[in-house]
Amino acid sequence: MPTSQPFDIAEALSRIAVAVEGFPRAALFELYDEGFRTPFEQLVACMISIRTRDEMMLPLARRFFARARTPAAVAELPVEEIDRLINQSSFHEQKAARISSIAKRIASDFEGALPCGFDFLVSLPGVGPKCANLVLGIACGQPAIGVDIHVHRVTNRWGYVHASSPEATMEALKLVLPPRFWVDINRLLVPFGKHICLGPRPCCSTCPVLEMCERRGVVVSS
Repeated sequence: MPTSQPFDIAEALSRIAVAVEGFPRAALFELYDEGFRTPFEQLVACMISIRTRDEMMLPLARRFFARARTPAAVAELPVEEIDRLINQSSFHEQKAARISSIAKRIASDFEGALPCGFDFLVSLPGVGPKCANLVLGIACGQPAIGVDIHVHRVTNRWGYVHASSPEATMEALKLVLPPRFWVDINRLLVPFGKHICLGPRPCCSTCPVLEMCERRGVVVSS
């Protein structure tokens, strides 16, 4: 669909920052602001979040961290207890075993400090590119693009990138997105994608970047 303005990512993200002020924040950024700032805490929270809504993940992560927050402390917990703490998340038994395994390795091999490296993070059981990049961007202070379903859908709907999967979108964004926006794009597009640029029926009438958007794949909007 033709647009009335060329796409300006800096202007788009500036407008979106204003538009999402009243909505709940992306969960990992919310936890960071609450003090859960270490790479290990961010990684555990991201693992809990997989296939689990933020509204469920946040209280589970808080409950888990009230019991243990460091690799050494988590390594001391029985897997069954970890599972009880996160048992309302999807695939909780598998997640519990993986969290336990990672905690024990970090405690024994890295003196309790999770290394901030993409290749290392994705080598851990259950850790994919999205969680690795979110940890790097939020907790490690490195420019990294965390692409979840919202970032994938929105940036492709805009026509800013053209990619068939979140992983492909991540690679496409690396080529066009200025590094200063690599972390913020997840922080902003998660609430934008959840509350304005919805999957089946985006709220185009209230979209702050409508005149820039190609509306790729949009059939029905409000």
